[in-house]
Amino acid sequence: MRLSDEFVKAFATEWIAAWNSHDLDRILGHYAADFAFTSPRIAALMGEPSGTLHGHAAVRTYWARALAARPDLHFECLHTFAGVRSLAIVYSRHDGLLGCEHFEFAADGGVCRASAHYGAPAAAHAGRPS
Repeated sequence: MRLSDEFVKAFATEWIAAWNSHDLDRILGHYAADFAFTSPRIAALMGEPSGTLHGHAAVRTYWARALAARPDLHFECLHTFAGVRSLAIVYSRHDGLLGCEHFEFAADGGVCRASAHYGAPAAAHAGRPS
């Protein structure tokens, strides 16, 4: 079943606010304890060639390093896309780049799988279909 508009708006608003707070407990609160997270930056920062980490402890270490390296980190939600038990949030980043996070939700509403995607500067997409 497709996620409701209310759920999508509430999740996206809180997820963006959690990242902008730089509070790791608040950020991790969106995810199941054993969730999988994939990012093209995991290999470089964590030495994990698969680009995937599993569970709060491993992802906490990764995100703590990332936040320490980017104290200016700030996101702004640009768009959301709802799917069947999944959601994508497109956002602008503190450095002018675009990001997109994809979330898959377990039956209890927690994120069981997520992945990060990074793109060109936001201005490069102005007026172009994506």
